[in-house]
Amino acid sequence: MNHRLIASSALASVLAMGLLSTASAADAPAKEKCFGIAKAGANDCANLSGTHSCAGQANADNSADEWKYVAKGTCASLGGKTADEAKKALKK
Repeated sequence: MNHRLIASSALASVLAMGLLSTASAADAPAKEKCFGIAKAGANDCANLSGTHSCAGQANADNSADEWKYVAKGTCASLGGKTADEAKKALKK
């Protein structure tokens, strides 16, 4: 009887932890890539021009091909561009 109580308690704990982790992931705010606002060494990942493929490798502040994740809808107010806008600016 005691073994069944322990087993059912353990199963209930595992299920509860799974529900808690799912809820916190769903609560995460939406983000978007914002180009042209990253400081040198503070970009989030690869740049548009393909000169590097990793975070933290931006060589200059506010480079048009470097990006950071920002809260969705805030990029323009930060002076940044969407991916399409940044690609067009780089072609000029």
